[in-house]
Amino acid sequence: MTDSPQPNQPGDPDMVAAIQVSETGGPEVLRLTEVELPPPGPGEVTIDVLAAGVNFIDVYQRQGVYQRPLPYVPGSEGAGRVRAIGDGVDQVAVGDRVAWASLPGSYAAAVTGPAHGLLAVPEAVDDDQAAALPLQGLTAHYLARDSYPVRPGDTVLVHAGAGGVGLLLTQICVILGAKVITTTSTEQKAELSRAAGASEVIVGYDGFADRVRELTDGAGVAAVYDGVGRDTFDDSLASLRRRGTMVLFGGSSGQVPPFDLQRLNAGGSLSITRPTMADFVATREELLGRADELFGWLAEGRLGVRVGASYPLAEAARAHDDLASRRTTGKVVLVP
Repeated sequence: MTDSPQPNQPGDPDMVAAIQVSETGGPEVLRLTEVELPPPGPGEVTIDVLAAGVNFIDVYQRQGVYQRPLPYVPGSEGAGRVRAIGDGVDQVAVGDRVAWASLPGSYAAAVTGPAHGLLAVPEAVDDDQAAALPLQGLTAHYLARDSYPVRPGDTVLVHAGAGGVGLLLTQICVILGAKVITTTSTEQKAELSRAAGASEVIVGYDGFADRVRELTDGAGVAAVYDGVGRDTFDDSLASLRRRGTMVLFGGSSGQVPPFDLQRLNAGGSLSITRPTMADFVATREELLGRADELFGWLAEGRLGVRVGASYPLAEAARAHDDLASRRTTGKVVLVP
């Protein structure tokens, strides 16, 4: 970080510490190196990264499930302070604290990219919280507001209730008036899920559909929010009420194989959707609207952000391994 950052200085690009992926594979392909940091062009900013969020999409990209041109610096979420701005930038100023959900290359000490996706960070929010909220918070917001719009009186099922999205999604569903059932892998995680507002927690995933039926007097739930994927998919469908909605938003256990759509008919005229965030923050107005509601709930104390694990940038491989192995709760962040 420079003592006196200036907008768009000409000259050679800086070299900054970053994680780079040169081949797809396991966590070991995440290697610490130095990369060029270009100065900001028109409409761009350079930001000193204070914390970077770690998400399952980073794991999918590293594995090659979602393909990216190689080599690349992973990460798209973080929080930091603006170091320099390019021509035409009026959303932020040098020195501002900002957060973002979609700035590629965030596993680095600094990053340059478009200014239009940046969010102003309230002073009451610390750097780790600011890095933890954008991607998972925005995801939880569009899931509960749009993918299946939660209504007062609904009962919904949230898988991985102690994970980063799960904790936020549970709280948002409760704010919107729903009763929330969650699944977790351990009793310790179950306690975190209950603290987030879950009315019932199912510990373990074997036979959870039968338990959901018991808890809903045989009716099933209005919606299942499933980021686990392959291992939970069949029982998730079996947990839905007539005309229920399956919201499949991830695959931490693996991707769901193709299936016969007639199962939706036989299951009670079910619906299924596979959303992605880019389609739910398609404009800056939509991004700011969601972020304003999230930060508002946070400021009011109605929404809490749990940072479950923080790793040095150099330990990105361990962070990925712990996340994929479900050894973490809440949000995982890297600190350059």
